[in-house]
Amino acid sequence: MILLTLIVLAFILIVAGVAMILFNQLRNADISAQEALGGIDVQLTRRADLVPNLVATVKGYASHEQGVLENVTAARAQAAQAAQGGSVAAKAAADAALGSALVNVLAVAENYPDLKASANFLDLQAQLTDTENQLSFARQYYNDAVATLNKLVVTLPWMLMAGIAGVSKREFYQAPVAHQAPPTVSF
Repeated sequence: MILLTLIVLAFILIVAGVAMILFNQLRNADISAQEALGGIDVQLTRRADLVPNLVATVKGYASHEQGVLENVTAARAQAAQAAQGGSVAAKAAADAALGSALVNVLAVAENYPDLKASANFLDLQAQLTDTENQLSFARQYYNDAVATLNKLVVTLPWMLMAGIAGVSKREFYQAPVAHQAPPTVSF
């Protein structure tokens, strides 16, 4: 009887240990995906913070291009709002709108050789390029984290613990259909 009790107790401890390991792996994968999404927010905010400086620099040279500059300001506000909260799709849409607006500002800058030679403009352009690279990396990192999480959630034995852990599949970061092709710039 004691032997049977010890076997049952050992079995219960093993099952509890495995359940705890599975639970922790799911929670860690979910936290990694949340952290990765936060990385996208950081880069979107960084890019949005660079925009007023870029707009101010361009505005001094291209005061008659007010419509382009207003579109950038509106897209920046939308991106900042999306970075503070909202769904992954909303973040992607705001990201795409701001990217498109920035392309238009840079296209306006092409018409002003003095602006293109300005040290301040060149520095801002370099910072934007660096931010775009970091944003691209953050998007990929998020999608990798989501892929790992989604694989766990739909495979055994983790799927048995997903509900208990409060973890479910997440959506990937995807550009809206209209923004999957590179923007065209016309002068």
